[in-house]
Amino acid sequence: MAADPLSRVFAALADPTRRDMVARLAVGDATVGELAAPYDVTVQAVSKHLRVLEDAGLVSRSREAQRRPVHLEAEVFDLMTKWIERYRRQAEERYRRLDDVLRSIPDDDAPPIAQEESPS
Repeated sequence: MAADPLSRVFAALADPTRRDMVARLAVGDATVGELAAPYDVTVQAVSKHLRVLEDAGLVSRSREAQRRPVHLEAEVFDLMTKWIERYRRQAEERYRRLDDVLRSIPDDDAPPIAQEESPS
């Protein structure tokens, strides 16, 4: 069974090397060789990482002459943002309700009113 698009995106971004590549591609397109430069891995290993990102829809490769730059597909982040935003709103609503409940509880931490001692 194939994973849903959101699961593929999160799985692709689970790897720190791929997250770093995405961050670098956010600045601009790059070739496989340019992406491989800062890592102590082979170009083939970088190509495998790129294939995972490509399968998730996060990057695409164009056939611009022999250069073949890798391009970040930013629209895919909309899918993630919508998913995260839905749960952020739900969490905020739960916190609002909790705040309301906490405000309705009497403040038992107030210092007791001092009573005068009666003479014996």
